[in-house]
Amino acid sequence: MPKLEIRYIRPEELKERDRNPRTHSKKQIDQIVRSIEQFGFTNPLLVDSEKRLIAGHGRLAAARLLKIETVPTVCLADMSPDHVRAYVIADNKIAENAGWDRELLAIEFKYLAELDIDFDLSVTGFDTPEIDIIFGEHDQLSASQANAEAPEEVLTPSDGPAVSAVGDVWLMGNHRLLCGDSTVRESYVQLMSGAKADMIFSDPPYNVPIEGHVSGAGAIKHREFAMASGEMSSSQFVDFLKSVFTHMAKNSKDGSIHFLCMDWRHIAEMMEATKDAYTELKNLCVWAKTNGGMGSLYRSQHELVFVFKSGQGKHTNNVELGRHGRNRTNVWSYPGVNTWGPSRGDLSLHRRSIQKVHLSREVVSTGCSPTRFMPAVFVIKIRPILASMSHSSTQPPGTRFKQL
Repeated sequence: MPKLEIRYIRPEELKERDRNPRTHSKKQIDQIVRSIEQFGFTNPLLVDSEKRLIAGHGRLAAARLLKIETVPTVCLADMSPDHVRAYVIADNKIAENAGWDRELLAIEFKYLAELDIDFDLSVTGFDTPEIDIIFGEHDQLSASQANAEAPEEVLTPSDGPAVSAVGDVWLMGNHRLLCGDSTVRESYVQLMSGAKADMIFSDPPYNVPIEGHVSGAGAIKHREFAMASGEMSSSQFVDFLKSVFTHMAKNSKDGSIHFLCMDWRHIAEMMEATKDAYTELKNLCVWAKTNGGMGSLYRSQHELVFVFKSGQGKHTNNVELGRHGRNRTNVWSYPGVNTWGPSRGDLSLHRRSIQKVHLSREVVSTGCSPTRFMPAVFVIKIRPILASMSHSSTQPPGTRFKQL
């Protein structure tokens, strides 16, 4: 078997095969372009003695787009025309027959995502939704293993003194948690430091008393909200929500998706409050809980999640009608608070839904107001939020940082 030698040839000298059964979409060519830009031209083209292309049509198309002067080639001069035709098929099909260890793949993606460099995982050739699903499968497996090992415990609010005051910004790795009032502009300046949210998940108070609506005879008791705990009239509640939603829209990117929770009693107020803040109601999702809660005629076993679009820009759509295996509906089945256990009580219960619009590697910073436990989740791409978290002069005067 003769030794292979690499020879650099100008792309315009190469001739493409008339009968190449392998097709290359514009999207795939773009992926090859990005790969070459990131890693270089590492895979030589295969040609015959007359410089006709045997393998590497996609790489050649990418090289032409990049205006690369010369490309590496390997000449298979001893291969007969019949063998060439068979090899063209075998070279592509045999590679397709390989599989993936998805757990190891998720670990590799997680490692790359946590590197302190501006590295786009989609340069690997996997689309954002595909990576999202791989992360989701890995997280689900990890959670199942953790739940099987962890003893069940009930978490109750502490009766001790408050450890945070209005204006405190808690730093939790790449996350920021603000104790503030989400009805005022200064809270967003303090939390966001000029960054814009790619997506928002907000759970405002429902203007109903906790006693008799949320806390029943169970072990878990909730304190009353500081605001919108049943004391507001319908018009006051609309103004309250409108102020929050307007601020959130101003502090998010054009085309961002906002998930807004609300109970069935206040659908009318919700629609009135969002009329000017958002441009479109994309959908109405239902959180279907495993157990029923408080209620009179019917025990409540669901919450509504309104899905609004902010601005006129194109929103991110990673669902793509199930193209990547994600066939999620607008009915979400997750445990409620009265099924508290090792897997209950963290943001990951909503994470599958949040991932519809952005990759899980993006950073989540939480804006917390005294009026509610978790009013909003601001999802921001990893570069801007890391910059905004630095203790620099861009922070508003008087900002107090606390490390968690």
